[in-house]
Amino acid sequence: MNHYHSDVVQFRGTHYDFGYMQGELLMASPILFNREKQWAAKRKRHFAINEEEAIQLFSKFLPSMLDELQGLADAFNLTMEDAFREFGGYYVDYEESGCSILTGSKFMIRNYDSHPGYYEGRYVIYQPTDTGYATIGPSMQITGRTDGMNEKGLAMGYNFINRVGSENGFVCNMIGRIILETCANVEEAITLLKEIPHRTSFNYVLVDPSGETFVVEASPRQVIARRSNISTNHFEVLTEENRYRTDDSLRRHKVLESQLSDNLDVYEAYQQLNNQEKEIFSSKYDASAGTIHTSAYLPREKKALFAIGGNRMPVIFDFSRFLDGERINIKQIKGMLSYHTPFVNMDRIYDS
Repeated sequence: MNHYHSDVVQFRGTHYDFGYMQGELLMASPILFNREKQWAAKRKRHFAINEEEAIQLFSKFLPSMLDELQGLADAFNLTMEDAFREFGGYYVDYEESGCSILTGSKFMIRNYDSHPGYYEGRYVIYQPTDTGYATIGPSMQITGRTDGMNEKGLAMGYNFINRVGSENGFVCNMIGRIILETCANVEEAITLLKEIPHRTSFNYVLVDPSGETFVVEASPRQVIARRSNISTNHFEVLTEENRYRTDDSLRRHKVLESQLSDNLDVYEAYQQLNNQEKEIFSSKYDASAGTIHTSAYLPREKKALFAIGGNRMPVIFDFSRFLDGERINIKQIKGMLSYHTPFVNMDRIYDS
C-alpha cells in the first residue's frame, strides 16, 4: 500500500481570475509536465484545434469557460489555440476505465476507476462571481470534472462506454462541468445532454433534491434518458454502442442490484462501493480499472463525501457553509492504494 493525496483548490471570483489562479498553481505543480509526457507518448500533443469552432461551442454552452481559458493562457503566456488544446476539454480522449454509480432519492455514490498515473489529484470548490452555479468535485484535465454537485443540489457522474465511432464534440469531463455550472435540475441537464455534441459514448447519471434520478445514455449519434438507480459501463437501451466485452460491467450491475433496497441510506450505500469486500471496489490499476476515489453527494443537505482508496472513512465537505461564505479548512485529502505509480500532482513520474 502506498500513500496518495488530492489537493483541495477553492476559489471565489470571476472565471478569468479562476483560470489565472489555477495557472499559477500549476506552474508550481508537476501535473502539466507529466501530462505532456503522457500525451507525447501517445502522439496526441499535436492534434489540430479548430479554434473558431471551439469558440462557437463554448459561446453557446458555457461562455464563461472562454474567460477561464483566457486566464490560464495569460498565466502561461499561451495563445488561445494552445489553451484550447491544453485545457479545452473538446478533443482529448478519455482513458478507458471502469466506474460504478449507485443512487437513491437522497444521494449519489460513485466509484471512479482508472489508472493512478493519469489521476489529477485536484478536488475543486468554485463559486463564480460573474455567471454560473457554484460547484464542488474532483477535476479532470484541469477545467473538467469527473463528478460533482452544484449549489442547486444537482449531482452528476458518468461511466465510460466506448470510444469507437468518436466524432467532434465535448469530452465527458467538460460536459460534466457544463452540466454543473449551467443546469439547476435533472430536467435541464437532460435537455442539455440531448443538445450538446458528444465526442464519445458515456452514461451520465443525474440526481437532484427532488429525488429524481436518471441515467442518460449518450453517444455521438443518439441520446436517451431512463430512470435508474444503477449505472456501470454499458448501455441498456443503445446496446449497439456497447464495447465487445461487457462482462465485468454486467457483473457489477448485478451486484449493485442485489444490494439495492428502498431503505438503503447514504452510509450503507457508500460502504457498498468503498468496502473492498463488497465486490464493487476494484484493484485492477494496471488495466486502468482500479478504484481511485469514492465520492458521495447529498443534494438536499448540500454535503459531499470523498475518499481515496478502499475501506476509508470519507472526508465530509459541508458545501452549504462554503456557499454561505465560509472557507473550508481542508488542504489535502489523503488515502492509500495498493499500487506504485503516484498521481500526476505528486511527483514527476515521467523523467526516465
